[in-house]
Amino acid sequence: MYKPVFMKREVLVFRQFQRKGYSLFACLGREVVISVLSVATLSATKAAGISDETWRVDTTGHVRQVVLADVGVTGSRAPMATSQAARMVTVLSRDDIAQAPVQSVNDLLKYAVGVDVRQRGPLGSQTDVSIRGGTQEQIAVLLNGINISDPQTAHNVLDLPCQLDEILRVEVIEGPAARLYGTSSLLGAINIVTSPTIVTAASMPDSTTVSAASPAGALNLEAGSFGYAKAAVTATLPHRHPRLSEDRGRSALSASYARSDGYSRSRDGRLNTGYSGAKAFYQGGYDAADLRIRWHLGLSDRGWGSGTFYATPRWPADDQYEHTTKLCAALQADIAVPFRFQPAIYWQLNRDRYEGYRDRPDLMPYNYNMCNVYGMKLNAAFDSPLGRTALGAELRNEDLVSTNLGEPLSRTHHIGGTDRDYTVGINRTNITAHIEHNVILDRLTVSAGFVAAKSSWSDMNMTIYPGIDVSYTIPLTSIKLFAGWNTSLRLPSFTEMYYKVQGYAADPHLSPEEMQAFELGAQYLSSWLQTKATVFHHRGRNMIDWVMDTSQGDDARWQSVNHTRINTTGFEVAATVPIMFPKRAAVPAASPTGHIPTLRLSYTYMTQDKTLAPGLVSQYAMEYLRHKLVATLTTPLWHRLEGSLTCRWQDRMGSYTTFDGQVMPYRPYAIADARLSWNAPHYSLYAEVNNILDNRSYVDYGNVPQPGAWVMVGTKWQITR
Repeated sequence: MYKPVFMKREVLVFRQFQRKGYSLFACLGREVVISVLSVATLSATKAAGISDETWRVDTTGHVRQVVLADVGVTGSRAPMATSQAARMVTVLSRDDIAQAPVQSVNDLLKYAVGVDVRQRGPLGSQTDVSIRGGTQEQIAVLLNGINISDPQTAHNVLDLPCQLDEILRVEVIEGPAARLYGTSSLLGAINIVTSPTIVTAASMPDSTTVSAASPAGALNLEAGSFGYAKAAVTATLPHRHPRLSEDRGRSALSASYARSDGYSRSRDGRLNTGYSGAKAFYQGGYDAADLRIRWHLGLSDRGWGSGTFYATPRWPADDQYEHTTKLCAALQADIAVPFRFQPAIYWQLNRDRYEGYRDRPDLMPYNYNMCNVYGMKLNAAFDSPLGRTALGAELRNEDLVSTNLGEPLSRTHHIGGTDRDYTVGINRTNITAHIEHNVILDRLTVSAGFVAAKSSWSDMNMTIYPGIDVSYTIPLTSIKLFAGWNTSLRLPSFTEMYYKVQGYAADPHLSPEEMQAFELGAQYLSSWLQTKATVFHHRGRNMIDWVMDTSQGDDARWQSVNHTRINTTGFEVAATVPIMFPKRAAVPAASPTGHIPTLRLSYTYMTQDKTLAPGLVSQYAMEYLRHKLVATLTTPLWHRLEGSLTCRWQDRMGSYTTFDGQVMPYRPYAIADARLSWNAPHYSLYAEVNNILDNRSYVDYGNVPQPGAWVMVGTKWQITR
C-alpha cells in the first residue's frame, strides 16, 4: 500500500529548458503550455502521489495548460524532480489513504515499512510513532512542511486538525533528517501534505489530476462499534482574480466531530476509554506567475479516557483522563525570481489537562500545561554551473508554563476557568542554519551539506552536523543505487526533563541526543514490479529513555536517563506487484475507478547491541520492533465494489511489569484489517473491520488493554459546481 518514491524515466521534453538536470526547477509554480503531447501520454507518465496537477482547457480547444504544484519531499533542501533525488522517501499517496481501513494518520502509518506505531487508544486518541527503532520523541512531524512537534511531549503530536480526505499525501523520511527539517528529526520525519481541493477516489479515478468540475463540498458520516460516531463537512471556494477569468487559488474549510463510548471499564465499572473531539481546519493558497502563497489555520479540541495509560506497579490507576487543545497557523511564500526564495512564519499553541483520577482533583491535583511555539524560517535555492545550492536558517522559540514541568516562574500566570496558576515553566530558543549543494548529472546525484545548531537551553556551542547522500542509476536498467551518511541532534523534551508525578522522576540535566547513520540500498522499477531494499546502521550517543529498577519493589519508579550508546542495525525490503487477472476471469483487471489488483509486501528487521542490567526495564528505547511484516491486497471485486485486506505481524523486544509485579516479555502478534467500498462518481459507501480475528490477547503497550474487533460503516457525498 505504501510505496517508495521510485525513479521515473524521463519522457517529457521541455525544449525551452534544454533538458538540463535542473530544468524542472525553473518551471515550478509556472504555467507550461504543452501542445504536442496527448492526454493519454501525459497520464501514462505521471508520478502518482508526487505532483498535484490541475488541468485547464483553453477556449480554442487545442492547447492544455498544466500548473505544476509542489513536487513533494525529495530528501533535499533544494527542490528537484523525483528522479534526481539522492535520498529515498516513502510516499503514502491519496489512493493509499482512500483504500486503507483507517480513520486517522496514526492508523495509516501502521502499514508503512520502518515505522513503529504503539497505540494506547483507538481513533488516534493517543499514539506513539517512531522510526527505525527510535522513540516517539526522535522524529519530526510536519504539516505542509511546518514542524508541529510539541517540545513538551510527543505523545500527542499526531493530533492533527485536518481530515483524512484533505490529505494529499504523507511523506516519510527514514534516518537522521536534521539537514532537511532541523534538529528534532533525529531518526526521521513525517510530513503531512494537505490540499485545499476536495479530491477523493470516489470522485476521481485518476488520483493525481483535478478536473475543472471539482467538488464544492463534501459530507462524511460514520458509525461503528463501542458507540463510535463521526460527522465531517468540507467546503472549497476558488479565489477569482477580478481582472482575470481563471482562478488564482483556492481555499477550503472543514469541521468534524467524533466520539466513542470506549471499549473497557475501570475496576469500579466506569467506562474509562471514551473519546470525543472536534476539529476545524482552514487552508488556502494564491498563485501568480512568480509567486505562490500558502496558509493554514487549524484547531483540534479533544478529550479521552486514559484508562491505565500512565499507570505503574506503584500506582495502578485505571481511570485517568486527558484533554488537549491545539491551535496551529502558518503562512508560507514561494518566490521564483531572481532565485527560489521560500520564507515562512508559524505559531502553535498546545494546552492539556491531565487528571490522574478522573473528576477527582481532591485525590490528585490536575496537571495543566500550556506551550507556545513560534518561529520563522527561510530557505533560498539557486542554480549555477556547479549544480543547485540551498541555504537558509530557522529561529524557533519554545515556551512552556505549567503546574509541574519546569523551573519556578518569576511571575505566575492564571489558568483560565480554574482557581489555580501556572507556577513553573521553561523557555528556550533554538537557532539552526543550513547549507546544501547538489550536483545533478545525467544518472548521478550527489547531495551534501550540514546544519549548524544552537539552543539557549544547552551549554553546547554552535555545533555542526553534516551529511551526504548519493544516488546512481545503472545504465540500460531500471536499477537505482543509493547510499548516505547523516548526523543529527535532539534536545530532550520538557517532560523528559521535569516530569515528577506518581511513579516518575525526571532529570533536568539530561544531555542532548546525537546520532549518525549509514544507509545503503537499491530500488528497481518496471511495469510489473516495484521494489526497494535498504540496509542501515545507526550509532546513537546519549540516547534518552525511561527505565525502572524492579528490584526496588514498591519504591521502584521510572527515571529518565541517558544511555551512553545504542547502536542499531537492520534492513528493510518492500515490493509492489500488480496482479493482472485474465480478461475471462470473474474479477476484472481494473475497476471503473481505474484501480487494478495489487499486492504489496514489506518486511523490517532490526537489532540493538544495548542490554540492560538484570532488574532494569526500559519504557521506550529498548522496546523496539525486531520484526515487522505487512501484506496488503487491494482489488476490484465487481463493478464499483472494491476491497482491501491487510495483515500485519510484529515482534517487539523488551518487557513490562504488571500491576502485581510480574515482568512479562512482549509477545509476537498478528492483526488483520479489511475494507469494502462502493465508489460512485459523487458518493461512496464503505465498511471497515479492524482486528477481524478479534485478537484481545496482544499487548502493544504494557498494561494497556486493546479493543477486539472494531466495525465501522460510513458514507461520503460530494457536491460539484
